[in-house]
Amino acid sequence: QVQLVESGGGLVQAGGSLRLSCVASGRTNVAYAMGWFRRAPGKEREFVAAISWNGGNTFSAGSVKGRFTISRDNAKNAVYLQMNTLIPEDTAVYYCAGRSGSFDYTNQFEYEYWGQGTQVTVSS
Repeated sequence: QVQLVESGGGLVQAGGSLRLSCVASGRTNVAYAMGWFRRAPGKEREFVAAISWNGGNTFSAGSVKGRFTISRDNAKNAVYLQMNTLIPEDTAVYYCAGRSGSFDYTNQFEYEYWGQGTQVTVSS
C-alpha cells in the first residue's frame, strides 16, 4: 500500500503562483508514475498533469500547458505541481495519484492510489 499526502494549497490572487507537493509513504520501493487531477465546484474531476516514474516523460492538459509544471524528486518520494499565472478557473481541489506499470497517465480510472486533496482557490 502507498499513502499520498498533498500540501501547498491555499488562496491566491489571479496571476499568482502556488506549488503543490505530494509525498508518498508506505511501499515506495516501486516505480510509480504520478499524476495530478482536480475537481472544480460542480464539475467532474479532470486530468491536470502526469509524470513517468523516472521523470523522463511529462504530460499536461491543454488548459494548463505553459502555466503548470510537474516534477518529482524520487529521493524524497515527492511529486510537485508548480502553478503559475493562476486564473479563477483553476479553483479546485487538487489530487495526486499514483500507479506502477504501463497505463494511460491521463485516465483517472487507471490510477491505484489517491491523496485526500488540497484546496486551491484563485480570486479575481
